[in-house]
Amino acid sequence: MNARDPLSDAWSLLGGERARFDAGLLDALHPQRRYLTEIERATYRGGKKLRPLLLLLSARMCSAQEDAPLPAKAVQAAVSLEMLHTATLIHDDIIDEAAQRRGAPSTAAARGTKTAILIGDLQFVQAIRVFAASVETQRDMQLVNHVLDVGFKLCCGELDELDIDPTRSIDELRMRYFRTIDRKTATLFGFACEAGATLADAGERTIYAISQFGWNVGRAFQIMDDVLDFVHPEALAGKGAHADLLAQRMTLPIILALPEFEPDHVLHCVVRGESTDAESIAAAARAVTDSAGLMRAYALARSYTILAIGQLNLVPAGPHRDAAEAIAYHVVDRPFLASPNQPAADRAVA
Repeated sequence: MNARDPLSDAWSLLGGERARFDAGLLDALHPQRRYLTEIERATYRGGKKLRPLLLLLSARMCSAQEDAPLPAKAVQAAVSLEMLHTATLIHDDIIDEAAQRRGAPSTAAARGTKTAILIGDLQFVQAIRVFAASVETQRDMQLVNHVLDVGFKLCCGELDELDIDPTRSIDELRMRYFRTIDRKTATLFGFACEAGATLADAGERTIYAISQFGWNVGRAFQIMDDVLDFVHPEALAGKGAHADLLAQRMTLPIILALPEFEPDHVLHCVVRGESTDAESIAAAARAVTDSAGLMRAYALARSYTILAIGQLNLVPAGPHRDAAEAIAYHVVDRPFLASPNQPAADRAVA
């Protein structure tokens, strides 16, 4: 029996909001239609739309009128977040030299680096335009400033990730890792939930709590993506097996595993760039998989999930809060619920 998909369940719970979101996304893509190919359109069609889902779910949890349609500005904000996320995917594939994205050619691989950079930039700019066009109040306008801050932090996080120095102490590597994932992942999750609550006119305490829910879910999400590189590497959309080791990317499972091995161990040699052959990469991956560091990383991800769920106590109990909790648990359960025979595109959550 297949496990239920809490993301699909949450979209079903939101009812007609998914159709409004899809229509809004098509409208937002229309001005750039001459520049997009089927590759970019397929990227938008794919994925589980987790960030816009969290925004709309947060808005619904905070809405005073449970059965009334959500404000149009909330739907537009969800569209903006999906475009912002897609921009980061296009740029990620350029940086990682990824040939595929969700089982199809990446924009960079199909159209070249120069075009991919411009297409990614186009998504960033259009995302901000869509968000700014939906503001109605001074409070909404503050969110526009905030989404610009989010875009800035996303870029900083990507730059931080390229700053590789495995000779730093374990404490420093861990500190830099969390600073990076906060900027490149947790910030966007937190903003999604904050924007949804704000656009539903929630109180300040509730907005803060829901933003912290998203931020902690984002941290858990990124840690689990890094765990996935070792547990189910074939399940990662847009990444090859053990891509983090190949790129000498200092992710949490690697950082926590390093102290378990002597400096001349293959894992240390790989992260220092001294051994890059396939056999060494495979041996280093096995070392991480067998280490206590991998489970310590997973335990930390679960701890952030528990912290996230605790933040929802300010939200009235009900099906929408239950759906948010189910999504938070799914973020950390997905690698172990995945079937080896299930297609990678179905297992990955982007």
